[in-house]
Amino acid sequence: MPLSRTEKYVVIRSLLETEGIGARKLLALLSFFGSLEKILSSDSKDFYLVNGINKVAVGNLKKSIGSINFASGKFVEELKRLNELGADFIDFWDNDYPEPLKNIYSPPILLYYLGKYRKEDKNSIAVVGTRTPTHYGRAMAEKLTFDLCDNRLTIVSGLARGIDSIAHQTAVKKGGRTIAVIGSGLDVVYPPENKGLFESVVQRGVVFSEYPLGTKPDAQNFPRRNRIISGLSLGTLLIETRIKGGAMHTAAYALDQNREVFAIPGKITSPQSEGCNLLIKKGEAKLVQTAEDILEEFRLKLNIPSQKQKPRVELNIFENKIFDSLSAEPMHIDKIAESVGLSTSECLVNLLSLEFKGLVKQYPGKYFVRL
Repeated sequence: MPLSRTEKYVVIRSLLETEGIGARKLLALLSFFGSLEKILSSDSKDFYLVNGINKVAVGNLKKSIGSINFASGKFVEELKRLNELGADFIDFWDNDYPEPLKNIYSPPILLYYLGKYRKEDKNSIAVVGTRTPTHYGRAMAEKLTFDLCDNRLTIVSGLARGIDSIAHQTAVKKGGRTIAVIGSGLDVVYPPENKGLFESVVQRGVVFSEYPLGTKPDAQNFPRRNRIISGLSLGTLLIETRIKGGAMHTAAYALDQNREVFAIPGKITSPQSEGCNLLIKKGEAKLVQTAEDILEEFRLKLNIPSQKQKPRVELNIFENKIFDSLSAEPMHIDKIAESVGLSTSECLVNLLSLEFKGLVKQYPGKYFVRL
C-alpha cells in the first residue's frame, strides 16, 4: 500500500538521520529498490547489494526502520510546526521539485519552503557577492539585478548581508521574482535584520532551506547551501568577492554543475574585487559590464529578444554635461562640480532631475553614480 505524504516524510527523515546513511546513499537505495515501500519491506541481505552500504549501515537501517512511528514522534511534530508556520516541504521525487536541482551532484532530498516556486523560476540567475560591498559594488548589483528582472529572470541569492540583500531588495522593488536559499531552518531568520526582506521574498517568490525547523545558522551550513543557489540557476553572477569569500564557493559549485559563471571586474587594488578578477583572469568567468553580456548567453534557450533601445530622455545642457561626467564608480558632489565647472548647488539641482529621470542614483555622503 502506497505511503501517505506524512508517512513518506517520516520515512525519509528517519533514513536521512540513520548513521551511515546520508542523502547520496538514500538515493542509491531508492535507485536499487525503486520505492520507499520496497526499502521498508526488504530483507537485510538485500541491502548488501547496494553500493556503499556496509554491515554497520545495514544494522542501523534495520534499527531505524523498526522504530518508525507514523502516529507520533519528532518527525510528526516537525510537520505540525511546518503547518503552523505556513510552510511546507517537497522531496526529490515530487513532480514539483525544481528541475534544475535534480541534475546536480548531491541534490537535497528534502526542501522546506515558504512562498511558491513557479515553473518560470527555472529561468533564473544567481547573484552573489561580498557582505561588505563598495559603492561601486552596490551600484552594479542594483543596476544588473534591475535589468535582469526586466528580462523576466528570477534572481536567486542567499539572503546574506551585502550583495545578496541588495539583489533580493532590487528584485522585490522591481516587482520581479526572487528566491532565497538559507543556511538555517525556516523559523530562524539570519541575519535577524533581514526579517522584513525575508517576508518580502516569500511574497515575491520562495525561501528554500534543506535544514529542518530550529536549525541554527551554523558556519558549516552556508558553504553547503551554496550548491543549491548555483544548482537552481542557469548561471551565477559574482559582484565583488574576496578570493576566500563564500561567493567563490558558489562559483566553484556552478562550474562543477556545468553552469555559466559571470563576474564583474573591479580595481586590482580593491580586496573586494580580487575573487572576481581572478576568475576572469583564469577564464573561469565571463567578464560582465552590462546585463546584455549575461543575456546573450541565454538568448536562444530563453527566447529573449535582442536588447531594446531605451526611450530617449531629453536632457538640458547642464544635465547632459553632468551625466557625461559620471560613471558606475561613485563620484562626490564636489568632484562633479569641479569637473563640469558649476557650483555645488547648481549640480545638486540637476542631479536631482537626473535621478527623477532614472539616470542617476545617489548614495550616502553625496556620492552619485550613472545608471
